[in-house]
Amino acid sequence: MTIYALSSGPGVSGIAVVRVSGILTKKIILSLTNGKIPPPRVATLKKFSKIDNSELIDEGLLLWFPGPESYTGEDMAEIHVHGSIAVVRSILDQLSKFEDCRLAEPGEFTKIAFQNQKINLLKAESVSDLISAETEIQRRQALKIMSGESSNKFNSLREKLLKILSKVEAKIDFPDEDLPEDVIKDIRSDSEKIRKEIEKILDDQKVGERIREGFKIAILGPANAGKSSLLNYLSKREVAIVSEIAGTTRDVIEAHLNLDGYPVVISDTAGIRDSQDEIEKKGIKLALKRADDADLNIIVIEPKSIDFTGFLNDLVSEKSIIVINKIDIGYKNINQQISKFNPIFLSIKNETNLDELLNRIKDKLRNKFVSSDETLITRERHRRSLEACVLNLKHFEEKNSQEDFDKAAEDLRLATRHLGMIVGKVDVEEILGSIFSDFCIGK
Repeated sequence: MTIYALSSGPGVSGIAVVRVSGILTKKIILSLTNGKIPPPRVATLKKFSKIDNSELIDEGLLLWFPGPESYTGEDMAEIHVHGSIAVVRSILDQLSKFEDCRLAEPGEFTKIAFQNQKINLLKAESVSDLISAETEIQRRQALKIMSGESSNKFNSLREKLLKILSKVEAKIDFPDEDLPEDVIKDIRSDSEKIRKEIEKILDDQKVGERIREGFKIAILGPANAGKSSLLNYLSKREVAIVSEIAGTTRDVIEAHLNLDGYPVVISDTAGIRDSQDEIEKKGIKLALKRADDADLNIIVIEPKSIDFTGFLNDLVSEKSIIVINKIDIGYKNINQQISKFNPIFLSIKNETNLDELLNRIKDKLRNKFVSSDETLITRERHRRSLEACVLNLKHFEEKNSQEDFDKAAEDLRLATRHLGMIVGKVDVEEILGSIFSDFCIGK
């Protein structure tokens, strides 16, 4: 099957790139250009015409990538034409007329590249991350993973486990022959060393995932305290409806921000109060759930709504910043109990002390994004595989010490398999769909 797709962004643009990959690529090029195949990997000026009546569609560049020396490993071509909707539609319409040629699914070009062993799973995921990168720190992390540092690390650990497994299997296959004592010691020490190394990778405060997904901030507080106004201020646009009527926000409203180069996902939530309204009660439940999941909670209250006997007492923690809004209407008689939480007194309406809040947020960001040159886990999938690997290694060490070598070997095989799943060294068809479905069409 040959696939095709618009690889550049949809809509009007100066240039549009249509990508084709598969066994029919050469035939398609010849039909569209009425000419010979251009030299490989050389941008060649061509006229693109309709295949049934030779009517000119556009003039542009053609790049020909014969397999296996292409991104997908198959014969592949890129058609660069003017980016009008009419031109792109006409090119795609001509491609659809070829039998056994269809529109690509999201991420299918990269999926084929993986299946043809042009890239591993980590690199495939980093391609998606690079396309989605909104901040400099996200771009750098995606490129770091693409460079192969993480892949080399996980492959190296996996090879070490395979060497240990070969020694254990030698003990199983030749039970009557004594293995040298130093080999037995090596099995114990090497497996323990690898387990501790993986545990160190796991102890990363989830920096890689936080960079990829964004630092999660939830704005919480009672109804009509100014939460939506704060979201709009931080976003520098009208994201949420602001009203004097309490309970305006009933769902979670999200905005993606770039604060000093750090990716941030900030959520405005429903005002927390006793309510008989079923819809509002569901919104409050979502707000409390978002507070649990957030990296930082900004609790917005106003002088008349300070009450630490209810929800505030449950929400205040090390990951909270207390904000007392509406100081423009007076705050002299505030309970002194609030001072121990180091609150920020501000007026969103008058933009008073908002810089202090921004600085406090940025301090939290810098502390959470402490990065290093160590291997970074960028997805929950990687973390689950590494956690399963550690668990199997613990089981292996326990059974190995009891000289239950048959069962110990099986635990070691499972540990090796979980490491292999990260880079795609084993049959991972069940996870391919979820990985490549996040891609844009044409990549």
